[in-house]
Amino acid sequence: MTAGATRPAQIRGRRPLAAFAVWALLAAAFLVAAAFPAVSQPRRYTVAFANITEEPGLTVEGTGFTGADVRQSFVLAARGQPIDLVLYDNQKDAAKALANVADAIRRKVDLYIQYFPDPALNKDAAEMLRRAGIPALAVNYPVTGAPLYGMDNSAAGRVAGEALARFASRAWAGQPMVAIVLGNLADQANGLPERVQGVREPLTRLLPAARIIALDTRGNPAQVSLLLGKAAASSPNTRLLIAALDDTTALSAKSALEAIGRTADAAIVGLGCDRSVHGGASEKKEIDPNNRGSILIGSVAFYLDRYGYDVLPLALRILRGESVPGRTPTRHILITTANVWREYPPYDMQ
Repeated sequence: MTAGATRPAQIRGRRPLAAFAVWALLAAAFLVAAAFPAVSQPRRYTVAFANITEEPGLTVEGTGFTGADVRQSFVLAARGQPIDLVLYDNQKDAAKALANVADAIRRKVDLYIQYFPDPALNKDAAEMLRRAGIPALAVNYPVTGAPLYGMDNSAAGRVAGEALARFASRAWAGQPMVAIVLGNLADQANGLPERVQGVREPLTRLLPAARIIALDTRGNPAQVSLLLGKAAASSPNTRLLIAALDDTTALSAKSALEAIGRTADAAIVGLGCDRSVHGGASEKKEIDPNNRGSILIGSVAFYLDRYGYDVLPLALRILRGESVPGRTPTRHILITTANVWREYPPYDMQ
């Protein structure tokens, strides 16, 4: 028998072995799959965010931020998270806010984030959500039974007051000083009286010899020049420490002092740290390592343009059954030339 005649028999003899090997491999794969099941994708949650307002140009919380800034922070923060956002605009209107809650309940969202200033409305909204079995999270204004995330006007004011006092103690120790609290002093809706009190406390404690005066712009930046001009004229040969309750007022104060030639003996701290002072990728930055000559020595951060990055992780913790604090305050720090590029890098974060 030739070698060529034996090859078919050899091949036929190997087929059962090959088939057995295939079946063995399949069985092993089945056992491995049973022992180590595939990692399941994380559950996705539907989270509703009802914004206070998205009216173009309307600023919120006594700062230069808009509702659109807040909304965009949630949109950006949701990227990469197991969250499907449902966005609502409360339009600063109670009827609209209640309608938004009702719509979210019909959609059967997993969690509702409420940003609205009316306590009575928020109480009604909380009851509607409770009956529907939907947990809530509150932003800046309490909602009955819901954890609260938000700014602390008193704490922010203290940061500003301490910054001015420490600057004055270093630069002008022993010299006559007047501390000026400047802005819409009576804006109760946005918590500015608490902001004022926060500013005054460290100034009184750290600069006991300084005279403290309050100048009320009543929300009109055009009043800054007139009010500050009179105060400066009545305080010649005196260092001027200015705590501006928002950044628009801070920049107006800077312009007013430049106009009357008092920049050499003045220092300003603002509150808010909005885009008008920290700038963007191609915008002028008032607080900038390359702009060290500005008398605006810093602004206290309120981070409304970053809210989503703090609030959505809290929402996920609630949805996963984890405990969260009853209140989580916004981090308020002084933004200066030393840290602005860390907090707001010199390129657009968005």
